[in-house]
Amino acid sequence: MRMSARSIHETLERLAALLRAETRRLGKPEGLQPVQIDALLYLDHCNRYSNTPQAVAEYLGSTKGTTSQTLKVLESKNLLAKAQDQRDRRVVRLHLTSKGRTLATTLANLPLLESALSQDSLDAESLGEELGGLLRALQRAGGFRTFGTCRTCRFLTPAEGGLLCGLTREALRLEETQQICREHEEPRD
Repeated sequence: MRMSARSIHETLERLAALLRAETRRLGKPEGLQPVQIDALLYLDHCNRYSNTPQAVAEYLGSTKGTTSQTLKVLESKNLLAKAQDQRDRRVVRLHLTSKGRTLATTLANLPLLESALSQDSLDAESLGEELGGLLRALQRAGGFRTFGTCRTCRFLTPAEGGLLCGLTREALRLEETQQICREHEEPRD
């Protein structure tokens, strides 16, 4: 039996609500709202091309004003530090403090989700692939940035002694290829 778009939407909404409740619970000791946690987790997993206020706003799908307020809260709680870009002084780079990184690690491991995925009746790998496919289809249909990792990007280029971003022509460290990038584009067929 094929599920309707409405049924899928309702299921995804319910899943999101449950995960938000768990996120709120985990962020409560720090006094963080879910959007602040989302920004913190994004900054913990993004690469050097994607740690700007604009990239955070795009990733969260929020306005510049809302994002600015979110970042101010994280900065006031000593979870985030802002710095001018070394190459382009007009660009502000966002970096998690050690306190921010520690909190992000705690928040990224949602016990509720881990518990659900450990059940024998769920195949976490195929579920992840199906959800990833749905995410990519929604991003394409809506014209949204993919915010994928370098290792799945059309710009990732093997180079002498390592890897290169074909867009920026800069060398990439292996760990960077596993981080979220706002410049990500799916490989072309």
